[in-house]
Formats: sequence, structure tokens, C-alpha cells
Amino acid sequence: MKNLLALVVSIVVFTSCQQKFDVVIRGGTVYDGTGKPGVMTDVGINADTIAFLGDLTKAKGTTEIDATGLAVAPGFINMLSWATESLIIDGNSQADIRQGVTLEVFGEGMSMGPLNETMKAEMLADMQRNPDWKYDIDWTTLGEYLESLERRGVAPNVASFIGATSVRIHELGFANRLPNADELERMKALVKQAMEEGAMGVGSSLIYAPANYSNTEELIELCKVAGDYGGMYITHMRSEGNNIFGAVNETIRIAREGELPAEIYHLKMAGQENWWKLDSVLAMIDQANREGLKITADMYTYTAGATGLDASMPPWVQEGGIKEWIKRLQDPKIRKRALDEMRKPSDTWENLLLMAGSPDRVLLLSFAQDSLKRFTGKTLAEVAAIYGKSPEETAMDLVITDSTRVGTAYFMMSEENVKRQIALPYLSFGSDAESPATEGVFLKSNTHPRAYGNVARLLGKYVRDEQVIPLEEAIRKLTSLPASNLKIRQRGTLAPGYFADVVVFDPQRIQDHATFENPHQYSTGMVHVFVNGSQVLKDGAHTGARPGRVVRGPGWKQSTSLSSTSK
Repeated sequence: MKNLLALVVSIVVFTSCQQKFDVVIRGGTVYDGTGKPGVMTDVGINADTIAFLGDLTKAKGTTEIDATGLAVAPGFINMLSWATESLIIDGNSQADIRQGVTLEVFGEGMSMGPLNETMKAEMLADMQRNPDWKYDIDWTTLGEYLESLERRGVAPNVASFIGATSVRIHELGFANRLPNADELERMKALVKQAMEEGAMGVGSSLIYAPANYSNTEELIELCKVAGDYGGMYITHMRSEGNNIFGAVNETIRIAREGELPAEIYHLKMAGQENWWKLDSVLAMIDQANREGLKITADMYTYTAGATGLDASMPPWVQEGGIKEWIKRLQDPKIRKRALDEMRKPSDTWENLLLMAGSPDRVLLLSFAQDSLKRFTGKTLAEVAAIYGKSPEETAMDLVITDSTRVGTAYFMMSEENVKRQIALPYLSFGSDAESPATEGVFLKSNTHPRAYGNVARLLGKYVRDEQVIPLEEAIRKLTSLPASNLKIRQRGTLAPGYFADVVVFDPQRIQDHATFENPHQYSTGMVHVFVNGSQVLKDGAHTGARPGRVVRGPGWKQSTSLSSTSK
């Protein structure tokens, strides 16, 4: 046995000394993604695979990277991405690639499939209402959408959950009712198909209509299907504020009865009156994990969330979709009822306008109509003053005029809680945003700065400057932790045989620059990025390469997908 081991070691040493690699990254501090401290060593890449970690002094690379003084790590995973459309518009994924994100994970409630003809028609209608974002819909199922991205060419890898909301709309439209037995079976069949196409599991977004028309039992039934395929449940819970305890209990129940792991999307205590609840929420999660469940969470590194003005209006007024919603807002009696409910705290729906505490803390980010774009970057209070109306009435009028939900940021969380959450061992990170560029159609609207800075802010502000967690732990939370939760094979760790998703950055210079006032600013400090062995960032500049692939979940059946090359 000793002789065999010596022979293997000799072969490895000889190979490392003699072999020519496609890429050699030399002299960097290598963080393998497991949470271990960094080690100064070399990395060799052949084709799309990490071939060797260790001393490569005598080896040669077709491409040589001097990483002296830099950190080398696995590519980062954006656990909650909304780059579903931005990657169609611009596959370079500039904002995220420049932060080292090599995998985008989609599917917060709404997913880009499955679609029926009515859903396709509504998407086309949305594009008419918002002509800044137009693209061809050349897919029907979720798997076909992901493969469409790969064919079009994208810089990062892509993966997705199937959205429980999308499944519901597919069978029930925007109706405020529960599915009957036949409808539920068809919904479960759609989940089954998506899991076999490689979906990571089921995702929900329960504060929004029509998602919040679902009950817990409906979600459990969908999750049972995902659990049978080894998937997980991930959720924007029914409440992140006034009724957060009930929402966490619902999440735990779904995990228990669905027999699958669950993750809380963008964990937060929304609204100052709810900030104190963090200890209790963490205790609930800890207790569930002690009982044998697996409950994890992710977050973005900001004290403001971003969604739309729909999150300030009761769900019932939104039944039937945007057209019916606008029609109700124009009916005086219905409008008065909605206004009354918007001004009263509620445990039955999530009112982000009230949770922000003031219309001065509600920032308008994006409009479809040119006539309203002058309000971009203004607060709801400022626009209400211009309109001479209450903030609630102004919100209604903006939705009516724009014929969209209107992109909006709400300042609701505490900095202290953000720091405490960052340190949680089971917490990973997601931008909850698109991956834009500082050019083209992206400049026609503002966005939340998290689209450009979520990861860089973690590594710069919270790791380097404030030392909330060590660098090696932050890297673990960006790499092996989410990869393990998603049950992704051969990604998330720097190890021989793993896919060569590799980032090289300067820990002393990594920095976010995007602000709410000027969000379209790239982060800096990321030097090189490789996706599947291809260099997409070189000396801080995008190369134009688009080697991204579909990354599929544990239930994937190759026969159900059009391509068989991605893993």
C-alpha cells in the first residue's frame, strides 16, 4: 500500500512539473471555499476543469496569471438573482461578473417557465407597456428557457427554481381562490417536469398577488414533488415584519411536511417596530435544525429592499393582473376601500409603505412611461407634494399612469441586524436584482445599488473594513455553502476535477461604488474571472466571452433536456 501511495504521489509531482496547462494562476492566496484559511499556492486549469492545486513552478500555462498579493477563490454564487431578463438583453452580465459572480440562481416565486399561451401574451403586453425591455420568447418550459440563455450566450452559469407563482398562474391565472383537485394535480405535474429538466426546487414569493392567494397545503403538495427529486424549497415568506413568526412557522411546516430543505430568501426584520424580533426568528430556525430539518437563509447587504408599489397595496385589489388592478384603482368606491387599508397596519398582508415608516423612505426607481421618468430617484413624498395628493393616492396614480408596478425601494431594516445576519453560519448571499451594465437601456431607469455592489459590499465594507466575518468565511458563504444547499456537484470549491469557475481579486481594493442616488457604478477590485475555464474578466475588463452553461438540479433527467453537455 505504501509503495502504491508513493507511486501515485510521484506521478502527481511529475505531472505537475512537466504538464502544460491552459491556464496557470501563480502565487495567489488560495481560498478553496471550504472556510479554511488561505494558502499561497498555484492553480492549474485545463479546458473547463481545475486540474491541479499546488506548486506549479516548473509547469507552464498557455495563459499565465500573476496573482501575487491577490486572493484566488471559487466563483461566487448569487443565490437570489433576477437577471432573468437582463441576461437576454445583455449576456455579458457586467455588474455581477465584475463582482466575481459565476452562477446566477433564479426563481423567486416567478420563473421564466412553464408558460402557456396566455402567459406569453401577457409577457408581450408587458413589453409593449415597457418598450425598454424587448426580446423574443423562444421557449415554453423552464428547461427550455435556461437552454435558450445558453444558446444566446451568457457570461455566467445559470440555474433556476420553478416558481410556485408561475405554476399557479399557468393553471388558475390571477384568480383569488384555491386550486381544485384536478388543477392541483396539473400544477404538481408541472413541478415534476421542471425538476426533471433540472430545476433546483420550488420557489415562492408569498407577499405578492397572486402568490399570497395560495395556502400552506397547496405549497406543501408542490414541495413534496420537488422533495422526491432531491430539491429544496426557497421562499420570500408571507411576512418579513408584523407576522414574521407565523411566516417562519409556515416555512418550517412546509419543510417538514414536504420533506425537503427550506431556505428563507433575503432574511430581514422589516419595519423598525419589528427589528427586535431577530433573536426569536433565529431561535425558531435553530430549533427546527436541531429537530433534523435543514433551514437556511440568504440576504443582501443593504438596509433597504426593492420591489414595486404593489407592495404598498392590499393583494385583493390586484386580483386578475395589472389591467384589473388598474381598473379597480379607478373605481371611486374600491379606491377608497384600498386607501383605508393602505393606512392601517395589518397582519394579513405586508404593507411596505407603512413598514418604511414614512413616504420619505420610499424611493422611486423605475418607470416604463417617458412622461414619468422625471420622477426617477425621487421619494414618494416628493412626488406626492408635486401631485398635491396623499402618498397613498399618489402611489395609485403612478401605477395607473405607468401601467406597471413601478420599481420602488423601501428603507426598512437596521444596520445592526444586517451585521448579525452576515455572521450566521448557514447564511449565503443573493442580490435580489438584475445584472445590468452602465450603458444602453439599463440607464433609462435606476435600480437598487445591490445590482452592482452586493458581493463587493460584503467583501469590502463588512469583511475588510468592519471585520464582521473573516475573508475565508465570507468566501465559504459565497461558494461551497450555496453549492451544497443546492446539491450542485463539482462547483463551489477549488479542487481538482471541479469546474474552473475561478475569481482573482484584491481584498484590499474590492469595493462597491453604487449608491441609491447614482446606482449605475461598477464595483472595483475584481481582477480576473474564469467561467468553465474561459476568462470573462481580464485585468478588470470584460473580455466579451460568454461561456456560461445551464447548471441543473439533482432531479435532472438528461432525456428531458435539449442539450446534454451541461451539468
